Amino acid sequence: MKKKILLVDDRPDNLLSMEAILEPDGYELIKAASGRDALKILLTEFDFALILMDVKMPNLNGFETAELIYEREKLKHIPIVFITANNYGEENMFKGYRTGAVDYIYKPINPELLRTKVSVFVDLYTKNHQLVAQEKKLMAINKSLENEINERKISEDQIRELNRKLQDNIDHLETANKDLDRFAFMSSHDLQEPLRKIRTFTDLLYTKYKSLFDDDAIKYISRIQNAAERMQALIKDILEFSQLSNDNSRFINTDLNVLVKEVIADKEVLMLEKKAVINVKTLPSLNVNPGLMRPLFSNLIGNAIKYRKKDVDPVINIYAEQLEGNNNGNSDRKFCRIFIQDNGIGFDQKYAEQIFEMFTRLHGNSQYQGTGIGLALCKQIVEKHNGFISALSKENEGATFIISFPVKKA
Repeated sequence: MKKKILLVDDRPDNLLSMEAILEPDGYELIKAASGRDALKILLTEFDFALILMDVKMPNLNGFETAELIYEREKLKHIPIVFITANNYGEENMFKGYRTGAVDYIYKPINPELLRTKVSVFVDLYTKNHQLVAQEKKLMAINKSLENEINERKISEDQIRELNRKLQDNIDHLETANKDLDRFAFMSSHDLQEPLRKIRTFTDLLYTKYKSLFDDDAIKYISRIQNAAERMQALIKDILEFSQLSNDNSRFINTDLNVLVKEVIADKEVLMLEKKAVINVKTLPSLNVNPGLMRPLFSNLIGNAIKYRKKDVDPVINIYAEQLEGNNNGNSDRKFCRIFIQDNGIGFDQKYAEQIFEMFTRLHGNSQYQGTGIGLALCKQIVEKHNGFISALSKENEGATFIISFPVKKA
């Protein structure tokens, strides 16, 4: 944009002279024939880079006009150079400077001097405007930063409050979980004693008086014994499940071949009874909690024998494979997958996730006895090892349970 200069002189020839000198430099020149005209112009326009003003003018002289100009805040930044034909002496010179003048130019005007001085003051004006603009920009940035800091402080306070509430909720939840675990343990423990008495006395009753009972009485006693046996199994599973969360045993490098052989040995009587065959291929050694691994394999092998096909001997294959990465594509981790495959009745694949929920059973007690806790316990054990468990199956085509454990790299 062209820099605007206000020329103030009561003589038209002086205005034309200054215009002729400055116009080639590309300035926008605005002319005023008196101090009053200058003030009228400055009422609406105040973006002048410089004012060149004659001192000796009728009505309002240059000094008086300068004083009135500088009373307005918006005009205080405009430099004024007085044009004069007289040397007023130092006192009047100081008066001019006090009113706000920045320099004097004496008539007759030296064109080169005028052009040079105007160029200097216009350049100063430009730089001053740039500094003002930069200052405003910095102030806006500073204000924005202050607002951002205030918002961040508010957000941090809110986050701290939310964290405090979350921690309180966690503490309450942990307390509730501990109370629930204690309640489950104590209740289950206390329930076992009357159950033992029920089973003991029904056994005594049946043994001592079975010759006096008719068929209905024997059937009723048998139902009592079966119900008590199921209740005892349920209590045992609940105890195992409640104790799992409190199990803080150390994870140690464990040979799974030895551990699985021990579990199979414990089921030797059941395997002979059901004519079950278990084939175990070489399994790895993993960093696990052996105390939790035994119920894991015991439940999975026990289920594979329990849910066998009618008139088909159960065959169970246990094998392992290692792979890089996991389901999330994380190739930095190595996983070991262990498969427990059977030739049993299987199930519809749509129940593959549901079967791991607490107390979920796909078959009634009349078909297969159970509590619905075993697979939920298996899931908890695997997750405690930072692994995951899944199942693949089709009805009447057997089932394969897949356990994935993370392996620490050497």
